Amino acid sequence: MTTRVLVTGVGGPAGVAVLRSLLRRDDLEVFAADMDGWASGLYLVDADHRRIVPPGRREDFVDAIIAMVASDGIGLVVSTVDVELVPLSARREELGAPLAAPSQAALTTCLDKWQLAQTCAPHARVPRTALLDEAGIALDWVFPVIVKPRSGAGSRGVHLVEDRAALQAERLDDGWIIQEHLPGDEFSVDTLMGRDGTAIAAVPRLRARVDSGVAIAGRTVHRDELERTAEACAAASGLVGVCNVQLRYDSHGVPALLEINPRFPGSMPLTVAAGVDMPSLAVDLALDRPVPDRVDFVEIANVRYLEDVFVPVDQVLDGVEAQR
Repeated sequence: MTTRVLVTGVGGPAGVAVLRSLLRRDDLEVFAADMDGWASGLYLVDADHRRIVPPGRREDFVDAIIAMVASDGIGLVVSTVDVELVPLSARREELGAPLAAPSQAALTTCLDKWQLAQTCAPHARVPRTALLDEAGIALDWVFPVIVKPRSGAGSRGVHLVEDRAALQAERLDDGWIIQEHLPGDEFSVDTLMGRDGTAIAAVPRLRARVDSGVAIAGRTVHRDELERTAEACAAASGLVGVCNVQLRYDSHGVPALLEINPRFPGSMPLTVAAGVDMPSLAVDLALDRPVPDRVDFVEIANVRYLEDVFVPVDQVLDGVEAQR
């Protein structure tokens, strides 16, 4: 029996990685959706399987997905975009198909770095964290420290504060946090959590080269302490499915939590090539199909290059209306 799967956000590297994984399966019929008609992933699927959707922040986004599920007979929705996760999860029961995304409670925890730090602190090393208010500034910090927004993707707004005078000059805002600065190497751990709260796989990656915030070269590494820490943090957050746990070593060589991205990362092709096809496993998990108790990986490296997809001009979808 073939299941129709809708993958959204196919203009980004995560969406493309998920598409490439699922298209290798003969038991899935893959539909691709994006708000932009120029999204490259749209042109990895058949022309009649390409869809334009409203931006994830727009009020009618979820309604558009619900309509699409009904009209196309979709059996599973896979979102790869941060801003889509919360509205989709909030209306999970209305979609008409299972959603391969974390619960609303897990998303709330992961997308608030202050709440995440408090949740994970009893289970793993977490950098000292405080709100950017008078009480937080008054703490006895070892400088430099990091100041960052409680929510938001990537490194936007994150900055290093060198001394107490500079910290006291920061504008008070409890939507921001102060955090201990960790001096060691940073790793990303792609993690797949089962419904029982245990990890099916945890694959640490070293980002060897980064361009505009996107890893363009890297390698997988076997380090038990990274895997254990990532698994503990993902479990404490209540996550089921795929997430990306970012860790950095402290001055004593202990990995500590930076953040958890509760979605597919853009560097997923490296994890798949290392032997853990997380998009495919996540689909089976969401559809309540059998999955292995544990999947191991090999150490492997990758470099990225630009790849073109060529299509006839008359096949390029018009996404202008969806972006208004």
